[in-house]
Amino acid sequence: MQIKQFEYKPLAHYSYAIVSQGKMAVIDPERDPMHYYAYAEKNNATIVAVLETHPHADFVSSHLQIHEETGATIYCSKKLGADYPHQSFDDEDSFQLGGATISAINTPGHSPDSISIVAKEGDEVAVFTGDTLFIGDVGRPDLRENVGNMTAKRQELAEMMYHTVQHKYNDLPDDAIVYPAHGAGSLCGKNMSSDNSSTMGNERMSNWAFKDQSQEEFVNTLLDSQPFIPSYFGFDVDVNKAGAKNLRKAKANVTIKLHDKAEGLIVDVRDEAEFKKGHLPNSINIQAVSKNAKFETWLGSVIQPEEAFSIVVKSSEEIDYILNRVAKIGYEGQLDQIITLGEVAPEKTPTLDLGDFKKNPSKFTIVDIRNQSEINEGKFFENALPHPLNELRDTAKNIPIDKPIVVHCAGGYRSAAGSSILETILDDVQVYDLSDAVKEFQD
Repeated sequence: MQIKQFEYKPLAHYSYAIVSQGKMAVIDPERDPMHYYAYAEKNNATIVAVLETHPHADFVSSHLQIHEETGATIYCSKKLGADYPHQSFDDEDSFQLGGATISAINTPGHSPDSISIVAKEGDEVAVFTGDTLFIGDVGRPDLRENVGNMTAKRQELAEMMYHTVQHKYNDLPDDAIVYPAHGAGSLCGKNMSSDNSSTMGNERMSNWAFKDQSQEEFVNTLLDSQPFIPSYFGFDVDVNKAGAKNLRKAKANVTIKLHDKAEGLIVDVRDEAEFKKGHLPNSINIQAVSKNAKFETWLGSVIQPEEAFSIVVKSSEEIDYILNRVAKIGYEGQLDQIITLGEVAPEKTPTLDLGDFKKNPSKFTIVDIRNQSEINEGKFFENALPHPLNELRDTAKNIPIDKPIVVHCAGGYRSAAGSSILETILDDVQVYDLSDAVKEFQD
């Protein structure tokens, strides 16, 4: 049995291929299935199965496209209520993949329809835990209160998670390899390790969830201080439950225009320095210049599902790259167009006089757009007003405009987006981005 882990770093997402005797299964695939097709060809394998541990909230899966293009059977829990062709896969269900036996364990907690997938061949055992069991943590239980076929309140799901951890993995040996769907940096949990795999024995010894504790203690720990929920999470659950459109066809519907202008809501993905030199009115600067930047997370946090928007890129060479990233969270359907600018755009962002700010911080209204959990851990500026970035478009009008505004985050990436949001919403006030100079004010 050969196992391959695929990683998509901006969403800290792991997907998997299992190959045995020329047969291949894909687990929790990302939106673009070509990685898995290439791996199958490289290993002279036929894709016969694609498995979903649950309907994912943070990315769009290609399970339906893989089924349509390869004929592979989709396996998922009957509790999911999937709208696509599938084979139900729950406790005591199994199938053969070459010489390997693939079986299901119902492991509710992150969602009511979560399963873990066990692969066994000879003495080798691996368990693919989806968003139920992470390395050092378990999945958050607060994403399914209002979406999906089976909705459940966070308290109810947290109690399910306690039962799952206490009982559902007990038959797995200590040397079973644990492969989660996410690692550190994902918003599907709060204290995940940077390790990409573990063993059941290590998790039983070191993961807080396996410690001897009452259900009440477990639930209180699990529910405490979970990170914010991006706007797109519920939308993606519903997309994945129905099965996403074929990626190539979906991208083909997006209009491309070179050397043009756009109106309405605009997401400018260029580097902040270029954006500040000139951009179109109503532009929000969500940078995608780094392959590891959390562009998808912030696009889906700032822009609402089904809200129409356009994208500005630096050059035509970036169009397909950006379109693929937009499609990772299923936002290509609301993307009006992708454009390159024909000339220097009229709006400019002034540069903050850092020396003046250091000497006279009281002359400015300081806006802290970090996540609430970060703000709770301590402020960089005593009088800063907390306005987390994911809420900023709604709360911006509560910010006083009697002084120039300085926006900061923890490292500079988010403040580019935050300051540009305030520029589009607040009139008659100068907005500055502290950018990466914020590091000079951290202890």
